[in-house]
Amino acid sequence: MLVLDSVRKCFLLDRVLYTRHAKEEMLGEERGAITEGEVFEAIQEGEIIESYPDDEPYPSILVLGKTGEGKIIHVVCAYSEQDGLAIVITAYEPDPSRWINGRRRR
Repeated sequence: MLVLDSVRKCFLLDRVLYTRHAKEEMLGEERGAITEGEVFEAIQEGEIIESYPDDEPYPSILVLGKTGEGKIIHVVCAYSEQDGLAIVITAYEPDPSRWINGRRRR
């Protein structure tokens, strides 16, 4: 939970880096683009549903969150303690054929 708290703090302080991959995924969403504001909402209200401690260069987490309008979003992000920076690796709407309620893989 500490990692998510650190990521949330970075979002509040505008210390967030979006990877090129994240930007491309957000813009290319089938059901409409995901905005940075929606990612912010999802992170602030979200919960960690998977952790990837062996990811390099930083361990990452998969956060399930909802926007203010109820859109379910997955955000994969990492936290750089050294830089005090949240790194958004990707953000997307979970495919119902691959996820049960956005929470569990089928």
